[in-house]
Amino acid sequence: MVSIPVFRAADYVIGVDEAGRGPLAGPVVAAAVVLCKPRPAGLDDSKKLSRERRASLEASIKRRCRWAVGVVDVEDIDRLNIFGATMLAMSLAVQSLCEQMEGAPREVLVDGNLTPAGRRAEWCWKARAIVGGDAIEPCISAASIIAKEHRDRLMRDLAAVHPHYGWERNAGYGTPEHLDALRRHGPCAHHRRSFAPVAQLHLELEA
Repeated sequence: MVSIPVFRAADYVIGVDEAGRGPLAGPVVAAAVVLCKPRPAGLDDSKKLSRERRASLEASIKRRCRWAVGVVDVEDIDRLNIFGATMLAMSLAVQSLCEQMEGAPREVLVDGNLTPAGRRAEWCWKARAIVGGDAIEPCISAASIIAKEHRDRLMRDLAAVHPHYGWERNAGYGTPEHLDALRRHGPCAHHRRSFAPVAQLHLELEA
């Protein structure tokens, strides 16, 4: 049995990344991770890893490290816009992870060039944005793996209810398969109406 370390105030750093900013359907998911020591070997940007390797690393991260996810659904994506929804998902993930920990993190490392600091009222942690952080900061790499695997599972579950769109294969992205299904079947409740291809099709169907 692997023992989970106790982290004291200012002893730990959280890595944060998101999955699902670009798709036409489904939620945006952010993950927050505090790595264990020694950290799982082979961490990298989730996009660079095979499906099998991502699954193996996800299991290791979940078993040995501290982690949490934040999920923001389509209704809030359309209400806030995708940037605002992503900032909310990150805030929810970090908030949930901090509830597991003792004391506040020393720093939160966020993949990209912007953080929720000053953009979300509930964000109260020191934050640093790192462009390409999912490839160079192991804690962000771990978060990218958790976020992608979690979102892909959600999309497979939605695909079982809405089989026309091929979400188990395209995860809601605007692939030719998905766009063709949108034209033939129209959008469903899990499509992002604020995204141009869906909005345009919706207008055409109403005309």
